[in-house]
Amino acid sequence: MRAVIQRVRRGGVSVEGREVAKIGQGLVILLGIGPEDTEETAGAMAYKISRMRIFEDDQGKMNLSVLDVGGEAIVVSQFTLYANTKKGHRPSFILSAPPEMASPLVDRFVELMSEQGVATQAGEFGAHMLVEIENDGPVTIWLEM
Repeated sequence: MRAVIQRVRRGGVSVEGREVAKIGQGLVILLGIGPEDTEETAGAMAYKISRMRIFEDDQGKMNLSVLDVGGEAIVVSQFTLYANTKKGHRPSFILSAPPEMASPLVDRFVELMSEQGVATQAGEFGAHMLVEIENDGPVTIWLEM
């Protein structure tokens, strides 16, 4: 499982002009699922992200988590995080999990983030999404489990 985590002032997702998710301060999580990933992987990832101290405290140090600041999250499925670019100029995506495996695991990850106490919304699996990210910092973290 791979995630690109962006600390945001606000974020949103729309599909065909329809808003499907919108948050203020929090995290936009681009989530890629690999063929080896399980619910246990998703649980470990949700636990780690929900407690990751990437928000600033009153002294300007990154000491607070999304839970500490009362932030929200949006999860966007992103199979392209498993792009293989070693050969040629066209990425291969054979290292990503097939949709029938990835979709329920993305849904479960969203549930697990909510269970951790983070109000979490999601994009629309398999749709062409427009993702709005107002990155705060910028702070962008790559995480793989």
